[in-house]
Amino acid sequence: MFHIHKSAWLLVLLSATVQILIFPLPNLYMLCWVAVTPLLIAILRARQPQTLQLRAGIKLLPATPLQAFLLAYACGILWYAGTCYWIYGVMHQYGGVNTPAGIGILILFCLYLAIYHGVFGLLVSLLAGSGPFNVRTLLLSPVVWVAVELARTRITGFPWGLLGITQVDNIPLARIAAVTGVYGLSFEIMLVNAAFAAVFLVQRGKRKQLLLATVIAALILQAGSLVPAPAIPTDRNALLVQANVPILEGSDWTKSYFNDTLHDLSAISLDLPVGASHPDLIVWPENPAPFYTSDPLFRDAVSSVARQSNAWLLAGSIGIRNATATPAQPTEIYNSASLVSPNGEWLSRYDKIHLVPFGEYVPFKQIFSFAGGLTKEVGDFSRGTSRAPLDTGDTKLGVFICYESIFPDDIRQFANNGAQVLVNISNDGWYGDSGAYAQHLKQSRMRAVENNRWLLLDTNTGRTAVIDPNGRIVASAPRKTRTALRVPYALSNATTFYTRHGDWFAYLCAIISVVALFMQLLVRKRKET
Repeated sequence: MFHIHKSAWLLVLLSATVQILIFPLPNLYMLCWVAVTPLLIAILRARQPQTLQLRAGIKLLPATPLQAFLLAYACGILWYAGTCYWIYGVMHQYGGVNTPAGIGILILFCLYLAIYHGVFGLLVSLLAGSGPFNVRTLLLSPVVWVAVELARTRITGFPWGLLGITQVDNIPLARIAAVTGVYGLSFEIMLVNAAFAAVFLVQRGKRKQLLLATVIAALILQAGSLVPAPAIPTDRNALLVQANVPILEGSDWTKSYFNDTLHDLSAISLDLPVGASHPDLIVWPENPAPFYTSDPLFRDAVSSVARQSNAWLLAGSIGIRNATATPAQPTEIYNSASLVSPNGEWLSRYDKIHLVPFGEYVPFKQIFSFAGGLTKEVGDFSRGTSRAPLDTGDTKLGVFICYESIFPDDIRQFANNGAQVLVNISNDGWYGDSGAYAQHLKQSRMRAVENNRWLLLDTNTGRTAVIDPNGRIVASAPRKTRTALRVPYALSNATTFYTRHGDWFAYLCAIISVVALFMQLLVRKRKET
């Protein structure tokens, strides 16, 4: 297509496959060091020159901007299809759409998000120009990659599976995120990918030395995952209740079933070992049960648990504002987490700000009215407005809900506003047994590293866990069981460089990319004149 050499398409397929393998469930994260290498080679060796070549072997030239976009775009489509395949299951099983429509939604999703891969290829091509390979282009490719990741986060609002997430288990290396955010890890991984690409693109006499140096660098960087880190002291404990509530139609929630579920959750919240001290905090997750903050039955049950346990209780629920609706002030519902004191008082609430499109609201309803099925299952939620921590008096909780955890800058604002511990409540039951729950967990762990905070992750169906400031899972509960997990944690008032300054590194990469692109276009214009 468009005179692209067939080897470039094979390299694109290889790159997409490896990019899929580095994320859960395969989780072959050590392959991240070469995952983008085939794509870079494909972009920089995509077409045959127009002039006759007398020497043996074909010296392929960099792709044209359109060719590079198509190559990288195809890679992105395959990557999203292989990594976010679970979107089909969510839309089909819970969105009320039939199989063809579910497949269609997944295809449209991949076609849209893959544009960012395409833009990466386009920018690399523009920097490479139409001449033979130059090292400068590869040196700039990590900067361009980070700039595109920032755009995906800020413009589209779906930074799922940023490249740096793959190294969250590599504690010494992952600590870079406390300064640069996850983008610094993406940059470092891409730098090694660019070096491997250079091995295949430089003159033959230089390849052995470069290959040896690059392999050694990758091994040293990856070896950090083998270095044990000391345990971090704790002085508090929480009880994380994994509700394991099934996702049901509203009509299935009979009064008897509702009361039984509420009784079970209360019972396991109070079932402590003999002689055990009461927890400092009890957490109930986000779940699909119709738990409304305005419902007296729900409020009484939660207040009773808080009083009997003499503990603060954070409960996922559906928040209501202006329950007596009028035409001027309609009732608003929120995906919320309510904080209840040890004496049973409902004191404060966090309302989810970053809602899931087509899951918690339908954007551009007049255009996408056909996709409202899933929203009907969850609720047409309003957005919250504050990322202020919830205050228990001696602890400030940075509470966020579900997929808000994939947004680095959103979560760092909680810590920057004074949160001493992070709490993520989620309902990963929507994902079923797909890899989404494991992908989500890995991204949540990176937020603990970036902000040097303990993270209490409480989910409906699992994986409920406590994560230390190094991103390690200290304790977790098995999936798909109704249970309560008692976990240790500690508070922290110190802030990391990333917490204070946010995505400065990613913006720096974006600026460098723009300047480099402008300089390249300026040089090309001068040559033409």
